[in-house]
Amino acid sequence: MKLSRPTAVTAGVFFLLTEVGAIVGAALYNPILKGADYITGAGADDRILLGALFELLLVIAAVGTAVTLYPILKRQNEGVALAFVAARLLEAVVILVGTLSLVSIVTLRRQFDGDADADLTALSTIGSSLVALRDWTFLFGPNFALGAASLLLASLMYSSRLVPRPIAVLGLVGGTLILISAVAVMFGAYEQMSTVGLLVALPVFAWEVTLAVWLIVKGFRPVGILTAPATRSRVAAAARTSTPGR
Repeated sequence: MKLSRPTAVTAGVFFLLTEVGAIVGAALYNPILKGADYITGAGADDRILLGALFELLLVIAAVGTAVTLYPILKRQNEGVALAFVAARLLEAVVILVGTLSLVSIVTLRRQFDGDADADLTALSTIGSSLVALRDWTFLFGPNFALGAASLLLASLMYSSRLVPRPIAVLGLVGGTLILISAVAVMFGAYEQMSTVGLLVALPVFAWEVTLAVWLIVKGFRPVGILTAPATRSRVAAAARTSTPGR
C-alpha cells in the first residue's frame, strides 16, 4: 500500500492538470478561434502562445495519467490497461497536432505582418484551414479518444474496486455521453462549443475531477492493489471456508 500511495497522488495531480490545461488553453485561444481573419489582423500572439503552453501541459499530463496508472491497472487486466494507455497517447498526439496548427497561424501572421505584397486572401484561406484542422482535432482528441480512454479506465476501476464504484459509474456514463456527443457534432446536430455540447461534457469532466480528488485524498483501495482478480477470488473463497459457521 505504501508503494501505491505516491502513484495515486501523482495520477490525481496529472488528472487535475489535464483539466487546467484544457480549460485555460481553450480560453486563451478564443481570439484565434472566434476572430475573423486573425492571420491578417493585429493579432494577440502572446496570448495564443501562452494557450499553446497550457495545451502542452495538457498533453504531458494526459500521457502522465496513462504512464502512472499502467503498473497498477495491468494487475487487473493487462490488455484493457494497455488499451487505456494507447487511447490516452492517441488523445495527446491529436491535441498536439491541433496546437501546432494554431502556432503555425501565429508564425504566418508574424511573417507577413506589414508586407504590402502579401496575398491577404490566400493568407485568410490558410488561416481558416488551420483553424478548421484544430476544430477537428479537438473533436477527435478530447472527445472520441477521451471518451474511449474514460470508458476503459472506468471499467477497470469498476471491476477492480480500486475506487468506489459510484465514481467508476460516473466515468462510464461520462465516457459514453462524450462519445455520443462527438458523433452528433460530427454530423452537425449541434456545435461542439454550444450549450448542449458543454452540458454533455460535464459528466466526463466531473469524472476526472472526482477521480483526481479521491486519488489524492484517499488513494487506491488496498484489495485492488495487492491482489490480482483471480487471487482475490481465491482469497475470498478461503476466507468463507475458514469462517466459523460456514
